[in-house]
Amino acid sequence: MLGLFEEFEILKGVEHRKNDLIQELLNRLDKLNTDYQRSELDHEREKHFNRDNQLREQRLQEELRLNKARIERNAFILVLIDGDGMIFEDNLIKQGEIGGKDAAAALSSSVREYVHKAVPGLSSDYKILARIYANMKGLGDVCHKAQILTKPSTIEEFARGFTGSKHLFDFVDVGMGKDRADEKISEILRLHLYDVHCRHIIFGCSHDNGYARLLEDVGDQETMEQITLLEGVPFERELASLGSKYRSTKFEGLFRTSKINLYPSYIQPLPQAPYQAPYQSPYQPTHTSYPNPQAAYPQPASPPAFVQPTPPTRPAQVVAPRTASTSTNGSNMKMNPAAPTWASAATSAPAQVATREYPHNPPRVHTLLTSHAVSLAPPTPQQDPPVPRIARNKYGQRVDPTLIYDKESVRKMRGLHLCQNHYLRECAYGDSCVNRHDYSPSKNELHTLRVVARQTPCKFGTDCDDPYCTYGHK
Repeated sequence: MLGLFEEFEILKGVEHRKNDLIQELLNRLDKLNTDYQRSELDHEREKHFNRDNQLREQRLQEELRLNKARIERNAFILVLIDGDGMIFEDNLIKQGEIGGKDAAAALSSSVREYVHKAVPGLSSDYKILARIYANMKGLGDVCHKAQILTKPSTIEEFARGFTGSKHLFDFVDVGMGKDRADEKISEILRLHLYDVHCRHIIFGCSHDNGYARLLEDVGDQETMEQITLLEGVPFERELASLGSKYRSTKFEGLFRTSKINLYPSYIQPLPQAPYQAPYQSPYQPTHTSYPNPQAAYPQPASPPAFVQPTPPTRPAQVVAPRTASTSTNGSNMKMNPAAPTWASAATSAPAQVATREYPHNPPRVHTLLTSHAVSLAPPTPQQDPPVPRIARNKYGQRVDPTLIYDKESVRKMRGLHLCQNHYLRECAYGDSCVNRHDYSPSKNELHTLRVVARQTPCKFGTDCDDPYCTYGHK
């Protein structure tokens, strides 16, 4: 009996292990079923997500294709020119409206030729947007004074021909005022610098250092590669220093390569004419007049010298027309009646000879002969002040003298909006000038006004040869 109970206990243990095994298998099956269902859900979700991504990618690809087509369809090249310094050749300007049309055609042809080499991959149907900003009246007056144009209005005819020749070409008159063209050009450049339709910018500004600061603010190299500097006159020093960052080109035969110089007569000596003194009898008191002052008193180069005429031979004794007690201004100047002079031979109104006029000095006249003053020596004419000397360095570049100033005084002076030309030179606009002419500055304020004027770069840069120029030259 004992053996049966032992076997029964063994069978009971085996049965418990079998049940535990079955229970464990059932638990694992349940877990696997749960994991499978979760995987099924994840799979379905991934399918939907991938399908949505594919559809979205297809839509984006289509939008990208359309946007590229729009960009290519409206792609343009911007030609931006400061017309106050980038001036077309004389032979074009002289033709007026016809010359403007020829200039527009030549500019368009030159731009297309350059873009074909410099901007690869650009579709052939791109447009050219040309903007020239200038003070039209001032430019016409300058060309007229330089004897390039017979009348100042020819520049307006030229601009009309340039603007009317092509739909996207404009010659814009910015009017009178300081730096108006510079400000407009700077804003237009900033507006189109990051425009996706603007594929390249050709910037004509070689005459003005002021644009160097604008170009230095362009930070990334990719944007710099989209700008080409157009050369007319040689690049100013600060612009030339940007040559390693920007490309440059030159359209031959289209723009002037030298600046217009209005001041050659102020620094070149006048030709000396041989003096031929008219014979004047010392016995007949008449007044002498010279119809041509420069022929009577030739002007040497520097300084002007008085040419004393040689009096003709006359008797040793000449009776003076006035007594020995006569004086010119009520003083007791005594005269020698036995000593003949050229002054004692003239009894009528004094003849006057105009001296050489400089643009910033008031006209002066010198008395040549007088019927009231008697002198033992020929009269010494007043001499014009010498023309200021222009300081230049060893490279021939103009160097401005140092000015000492107070920053607060300069700030206040800027707020007065005074006309610099009116107070320092001569304003050509008169009552139509936009700046003030009604202020009475002190001596210190005039000095401060010179400092303010110096802070404006001269259009002619270091090549300026106007000795009276008030602008800065760097």
